[in-house]
Amino acid sequence: MREIVLDTETTGLAPEAGHRVVEIAGIELVNHVPTGRVFHRYVNPERAMPEAALAIHGLGDAFLAQQPLFAAIADDLLAFIGHDRLVIHNAGFDLAFIDAELARLGREPLELEFEDTLALARRRFPGAPASLDALCKRFAVDNSAREKHGALLDCELLAAVYLELIGGRQPGLDLAAAVLGSGASGAVERLSRPPRRFEPSAAELARHLEFLTKLKAPIWLEAG
Repeated sequence: MREIVLDTETTGLAPEAGHRVVEIAGIELVNHVPTGRVFHRYVNPERAMPEAALAIHGLGDAFLAQQPLFAAIADDLLAFIGHDRLVIHNAGFDLAFIDAELARLGREPLELEFEDTLALARRRFPGAPASLDALCKRFAVDNSAREKHGALLDCELLAAVYLELIGGRQPGLDLAAAVLGSGASGAVERLSRPPRRFEPSAAELARHLEFLTKLKAPIWLEAG
């Protein structure tokens, strides 16, 4: 099963107010294990960065002015996502921004199955904090590098948190990840062996008949 852990950074909270995507990242999972395939782009939002958003992710106007427009990365993004399920923390937020960017290009919105890990965490731990930082703390996922929000780092943390939310790492998954990361198919070569025969020997048949003579009306003799 292929899934894409997805995250965005933006200029604000509301795409309907003209806020835009400034960073987008995705990590490919197969059977819940990262394969090493990653999508990551910064995006020129074609507008100034508000101070409140700058304080969250640190992406300033001068840096973003040198980045491509969303139109230039849209095809690569959609090709990476494909038709597979998305894993997003607070999915409504990120999907609204991506759909708004696609709408500006005259494209259809994403209509894919998704898992909202925020909703999943709230179902599992009612009343408990469910932010990404809180979940990292709960599951002992090291988020010390998260001084500011960043789409790629947040995807990496979310991939680890998601695995814990759905039940935790199972034995053998590290090996599976190594196989997937190496580009191998993961198929196991099976040896072909001739079928074994289990027919009784003549001596075994004789002993069986001798045993049957000691039984009262054995059904095996009647069947014969």
